[in-house]
Amino acid sequence: MAKRTATTWSLRRRLLTLVLVAIGFVTVLQAGIAYRSALGEADRMFDYHLEEVARSVHGGVPFAPGEDASEYSVQVWGPDGTTLYRSNRKELPAPAVLGFSDSRVQGVRLRIYTLQTPEHTIQIAQDLDAREARARELALGAVMPVLLLAPLLMLAVGAVIGGSLAPLARMRRQVATRAARDLSPLSAEGVPEEVRPLVGELNALFARVQDTLQAQAHFVADAAHELRSPLTALKLQLQAAERARDDTARQAAITALRAGIERSIGLVEQLLALARLEGKPEQASEAIDLEELAREAVSERLAGAHAKQLDLGLATSEPLRITSSRESLLLILRNLLDNAIKYTPAGGRIDIAHGRDAEGPWLAVEDSGPGIPEAELPRVFDRFYRVPGSDAEGSGLGLAIVRTVAERLGAQVRLGRSASLGGLRAELRLPAEVS
Repeated sequence: MAKRTATTWSLRRRLLTLVLVAIGFVTVLQAGIAYRSALGEADRMFDYHLEEVARSVHGGVPFAPGEDASEYSVQVWGPDGTTLYRSNRKELPAPAVLGFSDSRVQGVRLRIYTLQTPEHTIQIAQDLDAREARARELALGAVMPVLLLAPLLMLAVGAVIGGSLAPLARMRRQVATRAARDLSPLSAEGVPEEVRPLVGELNALFARVQDTLQAQAHFVADAAHELRSPLTALKLQLQAAERARDDTARQAAITALRAGIERSIGLVEQLLALARLEGKPEQASEAIDLEELAREAVSERLAGAHAKQLDLGLATSEPLRITSSRESLLLILRNLLDNAIKYTPAGGRIDIAHGRDAEGPWLAVEDSGPGIPEAELPRVFDRFYRVPGSDAEGSGLGLAIVRTVAERLGAQVRLGRSASLGGLRAELRLPAEVS
């Protein structure tokens, strides 16, 4: 199947085309109306002239042939129908209709005006072909200013559109000449009011990108720092294994090395998970039963809990269906359970609960561990932060991953003291609309 290419278009060209087509249409329409109006006005003027000539002849003013003599014919009839006067050899038809009429004499179309008086009947005729030619000349004279002004108007409109779009061109040049790392705000000086929201949104985008780049730079620096310590420890443990004098010492060094490798793998996996989260699009929502989700998370971490003789289970067992991202919620539960297993002393207890209240659905992981001092709660979501005085070894990334995923879901993570177990209660508050 052929790949469809995205069509592009020019705002300037489209505006010019639409406006010029509109001007052209209006010009043609106006010219047509002016032409027909001028023809009608000329026709009335020529009829009036015929009538005036007839009245002049009736008043005794003789018809004086001039430049237009070939267009007119004058004929005077007596009461008995005899011809008293004829201005040329064309003999007009006997008057049958008073006032204006059209006739054809010797192949020539004529416009005739007939005036009857007690003494005689006067006929004034005008060559219709010559009359219409003169009318067209007059009509064209009325239309020409409109046709001449249209191109000037089009040029003026083109200049106005070009000037109106100039701020966009300046903005394009301003962005095109920037260095890759230059995310300073665009200047809105001289920008039209309609374009200012776009400039504001671009500046907001630049600010978000700047924050992201800074966060990534800090993340890379922190990751390098955090990886240096376990890698150094692995090197020392490997050297200890190489220098071991007997099998017992060598086995102890290998065991320590294996544990260090496992911790390093866990750290790298968490780093990769956090990096993928920041560059990954939002997960598609689906119908989820929170009870089934909690059981799945418990089954995945049950072996680790049993290794420390921890009682891990569900505090509530009732179906609760919501619409959200299954993968994201599982990732949150896994990290909360990993934290609880890591910091809860052997023989302790970890519960997963879920429910719904006035705020909406929620998930909670509670443990019987030492909890987190209230003063440290605001900082535990920071990357690589570990609570001072903690004996458990951790990367300081678990809660950072939890917060990142929760924010993508529009959820909140609340930490506090567990009323039932005495340790930490980590509660995920899902938005009410996912219910």
